[in-house]
Amino acid sequence: MDFVTWGILGIIVLLILFFLQVPVAYALAIVGVIGYSILTSPDAALNLLSRDLYGVFSSYGLALVPLFIFMGFIAFYAGVSRKLYEMAYKLTGGIRGGLAMGTVVACTAFGAVCGSTTATAATIGSIAIPEMKRYGYGNKISAGSVAAGSGLGILMPPSVVFIIYGILTQISIGKLFLAGILPAILITILFCIAVYFYSIISPSQSPPGEKFPIKEKIKAIIDVWETLLVFSLVMGGMFLGIFTPTRAGAVGSFLLLVIVVIQKKLSWKNFVKAVYDTLNVSCMVIMLVAGATIFGHFLALSRVSMEMANFVSSLNLPGWGVVSMICLIYLIAGCFIDALALVTLTIPIFYPIIVNLGYDPVWFGVIIVLITQMGIITPPVGVNAYIVKGLSPHIKLEEVFAGIVPFLIALIIGTGIIIACPKISLLLPEMVK
Repeated sequence: MDFVTWGILGIIVLLILFFLQVPVAYALAIVGVIGYSILTSPDAALNLLSRDLYGVFSSYGLALVPLFIFMGFIAFYAGVSRKLYEMAYKLTGGIRGGLAMGTVVACTAFGAVCGSTTATAATIGSIAIPEMKRYGYGNKISAGSVAAGSGLGILMPPSVVFIIYGILTQISIGKLFLAGILPAILITILFCIAVYFYSIISPSQSPPGEKFPIKEKIKAIIDVWETLLVFSLVMGGMFLGIFTPTRAGAVGSFLLLVIVVIQKKLSWKNFVKAVYDTLNVSCMVIMLVAGATIFGHFLALSRVSMEMANFVSSLNLPGWGVVSMICLIYLIAGCFIDALALVTLTIPIFYPIIVNLGYDPVWFGVIIVLITQMGIITPPVGVNAYIVKGLSPHIKLEEVFAGIVPFLIALIIGTGIIIACPKISLLLPEMVK
């Protein structure tokens, strides 16, 4: 068999390993090493393995992974999320469907210090779903707003998916973080609009809530000063070029830790839990990058990426047609493959195509994150839907997925807007020298 055929066979074997629930990092590394040894020699494959593992584990750029993850877990265990939810509720609670809108806003705010969709779903969901039930909200809108809203965690910086994309493509992670801010705000607004129209269609699902005077709303905003301060410092520092993304993670983690310790909101027991969870997730992410690096070298040697690019060029499709086709592939694959696994598997294939077409790779990164966000709320691998179901045994799984539909439509519309208007995602990164 020629090199390209071996590359395609390697991708098929990798997908089989995914469905057999072999850990993604190990599956990538196994297929990469075996494939590389077939195309070259076992000695060359072992040299590749040692070189790539050392290169990833000693990478300065990857140091930001545990820092941002640690910041998220500090916020999680210190109870920052409850104040964020109270602020969102007081700002929007008086509108019909306002509590669901507040849930979406709270998810966006928590994603600004967390960056994890699962942590956001578990944290905000444990607070929001009982509250919405108490105020007479239906199961569908309650579950849908949490599952879809928490997906904003992979778009709102700091985002682990952006970090992985930046490492694989050698693009500035700071610029990717900035590129996600305006699209995250746009999707949040579209989600709130979706709640509003859903409330009109099904008024029994979302009754109007309590109205609050302007003083209480202002006080609620002031009460989340920790989140506002940390987010402003981290993103502002990167925007102004004061420090790198890695240093931003260190500054943000340290500042938030100092604040919650002074406020006595973080016990020693919860601090230990935050450190343990950070190590657990960070090791998973770094191993994933290592596996993806090994597999990427195998794909490069097999020339699959180049042949794919040549095939797409031979179709004579306009640029927007190629992007639409790639988005469709991501949308379908995202229903079956985890977001991080999907990104690490496909970026070596699709990234060269996008670059050859002359599209901005930062903009493409935002599009990829938007599409993978759909995958975490669609069956059968919609992990956020299962987290919400686990938090609320009284809600049926079909009610969770039914509640997600309006938000999925909003997400598709938002993705279309970002594709049609790249300036939305590129405005902030272009302001950085």
